[in-house]
Amino acid sequence: MSILQKATETAASRRAKVVYPEAAEPRVAEAIRRLQADGLVVPVPLAKEPSAAHVAALVEARGLKEGIAKRMLGRPLYRAAAMVAAGEADAMVAGADSPTKRVIEAASIGIGLAEGVETVSSFFLILFPDGREMIFADCAVNVAPDAAQLADIARASSGSGAALLGAARVALLSFSTGTSGAGASVDMVRAAAETTGFLGPVQADAALNPAIAAKKGLGAGDANVLVFPDLDAGNIAYKLAQELGGAQAVGPFLQGFARPVCDLSRGATVEDIVAATLVTVAMA
Repeated sequence: MSILQKATETAASRRAKVVYPEAAEPRVAEAIRRLQADGLVVPVPLAKEPSAAHVAALVEARGLKEGIAKRMLGRPLYRAAAMVAAGEADAMVAGADSPTKRVIEAASIGIGLAEGVETVSSFFLILFPDGREMIFADCAVNVAPDAAQLADIARASSGSGAALLGAARVALLSFSTGTSGAGASVDMVRAAAETTGFLGPVQADAALNPAIAAKKGLGAGDANVLVFPDLDAGNIAYKLAQELGGAQAVGPFLQGFARPVCDLSRGATVEDIVAATLVTVAMA
């Protein structure tokens, strides 16, 4: 059973409450209609006005002054995030009509980060024609992470992998495997790997090919969560997987928040929004 099939079953059993701050956007509206008709989620209407609970979520959890909190909650993205924080919704799906930066800002202030996480990141669910399912991170948010940020990305990706793939086998990729190479980027990946205990630095072939992994003496060659050293590498890799490998790239999904948040591509189709919602709910 594929991840999307499992996510559909999970959604049907959980009937999670999802808030869509852009529900009036035609693609989002159609996706909501389909999801509701199939009994997969319970769409929660965006609150017309901020409530005392929404204000409290920003004042008490974020330390904002009440007047500032009320002004922020005048914006749909912030109000939706506050609804999640207040327990009125299980997840937030946005981004069809908003830049990633704005979605992250609203979720950071309204929902906050998960315990022990200081870096918001993203991942794509990569589905290959031969049935392989993988997570690629970070492909959309952090341009040039340092070692601490890369470690955060790896930890969050491990959690996403465990939730979606059943088990996360994380590899922190580099142009060098083990101690065979040197340089600032290799040192950065090595520091992140040592901090987290995940495999790395490791070249992509050694991370994915058991024979090459055995030859290089590092790992089992069966990674299913690939963490890239920077946004250049991650973004290029997922697009190559699409164009040359025929893979379907679902996402990007935001990770690192205390509650599930999905950042849709502004070019997302109705089908993309449906799939993104199902995966978001599966991680709830």
